[in-house]
Amino acid sequence: MTETAERIYALEGRIFELEEELAQLRAKLAGEAVADYELTNWEGEKVRLSTLFGAQDHMLLIHNMGFDCPYCTMWADGFNAVYDHVAAKAAFVLSSPDPVDRQRRDAMARGWRFPMLSTAGSTLAKDLGFERHGKPLPGVSGLVKAPDGTLARHGMASFGPGDRFCPVWNLLDLLP
Repeated sequence: MTETAERIYALEGRIFELEEELAQLRAKLAGEAVADYELTNWEGEKVRLSTLFGAQDHMLLIHNMGFDCPYCTMWADGFNAVYDHVAAKAAFVLSSPDPVDRQRRDAMARGWRFPMLSTAGSTLAKDLGFERHGKPLPGVSGLVKAPDGTLARHGMASFGPGDRFCPVWNLLDLLP
């Protein structure tokens, strides 16, 4: 084995250790209370976050920066491919600050199948740490709905180039 291959294996081992540490930190979020925010659906109606769980007790809430962000659009394209698998285990909702008419038009043009709501006029993204200095940030929150209807965050992750939520980054890294 070459020295370069040995170094790759060593770095992958260190990355695994860091991911374990990250998982432990994320576990500390378990139980963090989340308000029952009002978001806007494509009909322009206000809907409570708690109603988006449907029959599920768990939800993956995607914090998307909107269609002006090509990376956020690429992540959502990927989520569309795995939506059925995820939705069998948990509610899956994509939120963005885009106006609902833009969401509807662009999501339909891309063939997205998951529910999408606007956070415009809501503090959800800011309160959950996905807005800084008035600008949205991409990521995901894992939410839990208790039998009494209260909501809590179980975990969260940010999105960015090279993350584990978009395989395109890792695939492109293998090319010259």
